[in-house]
Amino acid sequence: MDQSSNSGLVMMDSAYTPVASEAKVPVLTLRDAWKLFGHVTALKAVNLDVYAGEVLAIVGDNGAGKSTLVKSLAGANRLDRGQLEVNQEKVDRVDPRVMRRLGLSVVFQDLALVETLDVATNMYLGQPLMRGGLFLRKRAMWNGAADTLQNLSVRLPSVRIPIGDLSGGQRQSVAIARAVLENNPILLLDEPTAALGVRETAQVGTIVTALRSQGIAVVIVSHDLEFVFEFADRIQVMRLGEVQGVRNTPETTREEIISLITGLQTIKAYGSEL
Repeated sequence: MDQSSNSGLVMMDSAYTPVASEAKVPVLTLRDAWKLFGHVTALKAVNLDVYAGEVLAIVGDNGAGKSTLVKSLAGANRLDRGQLEVNQEKVDRVDPRVMRRLGLSVVFQDLALVETLDVATNMYLGQPLMRGGLFLRKRAMWNGAADTLQNLSVRLPSVRIPIGDLSGGQRQSVAIARAVLENNPILLLDEPTAALGVRETAQVGTIVTALRSQGIAVVIVSHDLEFVFEFADRIQVMRLGEVQGVRNTPETTREEIISLITGLQTIKAYGSEL
């Protein structure tokens, strides 16, 4: 068995060994995942381990397979091959409803917010307090939305204002808070800081830190290496649909991550040279 001298990445000739500071059990595991779109291989033999109370960043250039990976974990894409496990239990049918029921929430880049509806209503879309299109318990929704935002250290003028009146960062915060309301232990965030300013990006970081402290497993797809190095515990690098390396954040550098992203550095993993 070879071990990288630069970081906590462990490499084996014939098996994948996850990086973890302790011998913890992952809450989400993916093994040998493949996804093809026609003749294009979007994911190739991808492995992934996600741990409770940890922030895992997935990074890579455009076309690296990051968003495809997140959509596949959420059930929005159906894998052509691979095994997904939640809490060491195999998932035979991977679709959005099943994954949500198993404890996984996701916030995609488009946020899926309704601009004409207020903050509280957006946060409770699909929740038990709303049935048949009727708002049965408005006050309970207002209070629940306000409490959730407060717990995440998110400040808004009111939970009764329309989403359309909020900034990009505030909308991102509402979308994450809506996912938190689902009370699931695993949260996937696809490019949560895209097109945000410095202050709004910092707010997303505050939310991520709060979620980690609550024991939630957070997976973040991001191009923002500054954000990743500040808030992620581990970094998984994707390139052309393959995993190029997994690093414990304190044990790597931006130069190393960039070299993995661009292919300037290659590693031996999963039994082949990448």
